Amino acid sequence: MFQLLRLKSYSIFEQLLLEEKLLRSDSGNWCLINEGSTPAIVMGISGKKEELVDCAKAAENKIPLIKRFSGGGTVFVDEDTLFITFISQKQLHDFPAYPEPIMRWTEQIYAQVFPHPGFRLRENDYVIEDRKFGGNAQYIKKDRWLHHTSFLWNFTSEKMQYLLHPKKMPFYRAGRSHEEFLCRLSEYFADKEELIEHIIKELGKRFPLKNTSLEEALSIGTDLTRQSTCII
Repeated sequence: MFQLLRLKSYSIFEQLLLEEKLLRSDSGNWCLINEGSTPAIVMGISGKKEELVDCAKAAENKIPLIKRFSGGGTVFVDEDTLFITFISQKQLHDFPAYPEPIMRWTEQIYAQVFPHPGFRLRENDYVIEDRKFGGNAQYIKKDRWLHHTSFLWNFTSEKMQYLLHPKKMPFYRAGRSHEEFLCRLSEYFADKEELIEHIIKELGKRFPLKNTSLEEALSIGTDLTRQSTCII
């Protein structure tokens, strides 16, 4: 069974803290869906801010810089970002709990949600044709794993200017600017709520779902002695 937690305009920093808590101190399976956040820049655990972010611009505009506990790339998030996270026990599924098989599992779900013929998983990104609309971060531990996706429902080119071109880029990006490299889900779907319901329906075909409140999720487990998510 997956416990389904739906959130709206929940701070990405608070969401990442909750994800880390559920991964480390709970034993249940979770699907978290959050529609939007206050603006922030989120980096992977090994990211170097001076190589990935225009720090002066971020500081000038009071955009917080968050280092999450998991890997993955650097993203600018705001009210137009859709976050979906799966947290699972390894024994729940029959594929090995390694990054690529987990990605393929999520691709099977999203392939039913994004019926565009150009949808695919490409170099750890979700793309339509050759443009990215979803970036991923993962964390795998002894008995559990987490897969977190930031979907671009919409974005402005101006906000993407906070992000520098990283030294390590997907090969298919081919040096393109953010505007050329990215696409908006709003270009392909008229209704965000309908899209979310479709995702829930696809997950529900595979597992029983139980709706859970934020209060219930926050009360689960204990306070962590190890907390990697932080604002830097």
